Amino acid sequence: MDRSRGFASSKVLCGRKAAKIAAKKGKTDAARTKLYGRYGKLIVQTVKQGGSADPVANVALGRLLKAAQNANVPRDLIDRNIKKAQEGKTGDYFELTYEVYGAGGVGIVCEVLTDSVNRAAGETRAAATKAGGKMAEPGSVMFNFNRRGVCVIDGGDEEQVFEIAMESGAEDIAPRSDGEDGWDVVCQLDDFAAVQDACRDAGLKVNDEETGLKCIPVAEIEVSDEDAAINEKIVDALLALDDVDAVYTQEA
Repeated sequence: MDRSRGFASSKVLCGRKAAKIAAKKGKTDAARTKLYGRYGKLIVQTVKQGGSADPVANVALGRLLKAAQNANVPRDLIDRNIKKAQEGKTGDYFELTYEVYGAGGVGIVCEVLTDSVNRAAGETRAAATKAGGKMAEPGSVMFNFNRRGVCVIDGGDEEQVFEIAMESGAEDIAPRSDGEDGWDVVCQLDDFAAVQDACRDAGLKVNDEETGLKCIPVAEIEVSDEDAAINEKIVDALLALDDVDAVYTQEA
């Protein structure tokens, strides 16, 4: 196998990187809560946009509910948000992206799904600057990232995963970025559904809670321990906001 495919397919996890991964594992519950919250907002948005809570009539809702089920989103959360959308108890949701300069030249991308643009903008700016970051102009950070579909596989043989990935139209595979045993199968957005289906059909264990559309840094940046601590503080402050669904960083 060609192991020079790019996209960090042979990263060595050591030193501070390993410590950061260990710390990240300890945040699993918080990440799951954040994921469930995003599904709740997406359900409200999709019901309102489609004009129906019937997953047959509202095809987009049907796809979303299937994904939520695969990600083990609690049924009561799904039902509660469908009811909320039908009763008109919330406004429309807007998807926004904010860009932040972190310490050591690291770019940070913050994805938001909110029913109040003014609140999201104010809280994001306040959290980032208080933690030591600086808000960036749109596009000044984002060009350092590629938007990709990432199908996360629990375990699996590298040769098998790579073969299935390439046959289904994926760009590459890499060891899981969260340090768990398995693989990130990376693809263009248009190929995301096909890649997921191919992995499932081949018997690979797709981790639906971690699988999704993500921002992948074009190149990672090594920083000092001091700068790393500041960047971690920025990321944690942003993730603590209810409107924020995901945060991506260039830091190695």
